[in-house]
This record gives sequence, C-alpha cells and structure tokens, in this order.
Amino acid sequence: MSENFGSSGQIQPLSIGNVVSAAVRLYRSHLKTYLNLAAIAHLWVLVPVYGWAKYAAISGLISRLAFGELIYQPESVQTARSHVNPRLWSFLRVAFQVGISLAIIYIGLAIVGGVVASLIGVALGGILGSSGIIVTIIVTAGIILLGLTWFYSRWIIAEVPLAVEQNINGGESVARSWELTKASVFRIQGIVLVAFIVTLPLVFVLNYIPNLFLIRLESGTAIYSIVYAISLIGSLIGGVLVMPFWQALKAVLYLDLRSRREGLGLQLREPPSQDFR
Repeated sequence: MSENFGSSGQIQPLSIGNVVSAAVRLYRSHLKTYLNLAAIAHLWVLVPVYGWAKYAAISGLISRLAFGELIYQPESVQTARSHVNPRLWSFLRVAFQVGISLAIIYIGLAIVGGVVASLIGVALGGILGSSGIIVTIIVTAGIILLGLTWFYSRWIIAEVPLAVEQNINGGESVARSWELTKASVFRIQGIVLVAFIVTLPLVFVLNYIPNLFLIRLESGTAIYSIVYAISLIGSLIGGVLVMPFWQALKAVLYLDLRSRREGLGLQLREPPSQDFR
C-alpha cells in the first residue's frame, strides 16, 4: 500500500474529541464488515494459542482497513488479509509482549502504591483515624491507575504498525508505538478516558450487570448456571461490539501521531464516497 497520507499541505493535528469522533464515524460506516470480523475473532479466542494469534491478527486487520479508509486508499477484506495473515505469529508476539509487560508493571505499581499509601496512612493515621484506610485505598488505586494508563498509552497502537507498515516485525512494531507516543502520553490518556466513557454504557449493561447478579447467587445452583451463561454471552456480545471501535480509534490515533512525529500531512475530511457518512 502506498504511503500517501492525503494532503501534503499544513499538518492538522486532531483534538481528543476529533480522534474519538473519527473512530465513531469509521465504526458506523463499516459496521457490518467490522462486526463480522470481530465476531470471528472472538470465536477464535476459544482455540488456545493459534486462536489467540488469529484474534490478534484480526484486530490488526480491522485497524488496517480503518487506516485505508482514512487515507482514501480503501482495501477489500481479502486484500488486507493477504498482508496481515503472513504476520500471524508476530501479532501474537505483540499481544503477549504488551500484555506481560503491563502485568509486570501492574504488580510493581501495586507494591509501590501500597508502600506509599501505607506511609501516608501511618503519617495521617493520628489525624484521620479510620478515614486513613480510605485515603490509603484511594492513593493506592490512583497510583496504579495513572501508572498503568501511562504505560498503556505508550503501547496502545503496538499492533497497528505491524498491520500497516512494510518490513517490520512484532518487536519493532511495539518499539514503533513507544516512539510515536512519547510526546503525546497525556493527550492519549485523555483519548482513552473519553473512549472508555463512550463505550461504558454498553459494557456496563452487557458485562457488569450480569456479574453483579452472580455475586449475590450461590454457585452450583440452576439459577447461577443460567445467569453465568447469560454473563458469558453478554461478555461475548459486548466484546464483539466494542472491539471494532477501539481498533478504528487506534488507526486514527496512529495516523495522527505519524503526522505529529514525522510531519505527514493529515486532513480528516469527509471522503467523496457516501459510505463514510
């Protein structure tokens, strides 16, 4: 695919709202295609290792399709897949590398947050009394959340370069994400927060509410099994509905970051075709 990024004129960086809005437009205009791919990806998750690699590759495939629309060089699913499929195991490597890194960072932040919060709790214990426990919990959660989202923001587009660029492997794709995002971490955290809020109602209804019922039910009963099945189905549907939005968001963010970091012209206007409206 040609590396033509549209207008070669003045760079037009996108605001937080514009990134999310562009992702929503992509999602809505290619809903059927993206949802079909997301459904297939979630079914592959049931197959260990190879299925996980397929899930990761299809995630990258959706981002590649979205990226093609953004630069007005749309591809068919078959054409895009011909680029993505040979890199199947590289996509799995990206997913494992980022996932394991975030897990290690989470453990480290939990330890640091616990130590810092404990010191604060001891220092303020005589003043706050039992409220010091609440302060300790809030401080620990805050350190973990801020730290984890900072690192996640550095790796948020880790699979997109692998899906889009030529002559790149999984490790280089992760490094590419780290390089492109280094000057935009706080803005990306804002984008992630807004995107999370956009998808929260859907995730809450399909994922969280059934789990709340499970907490109140006794395991092993018939009603528990029914609610558990509903919870699994709801989680699957929620994942299928949300996944294309996040992959489209990553494509928009990737293009925006390249325009900022590498001086590429970026102009996200309505394309001439009716499909994007």
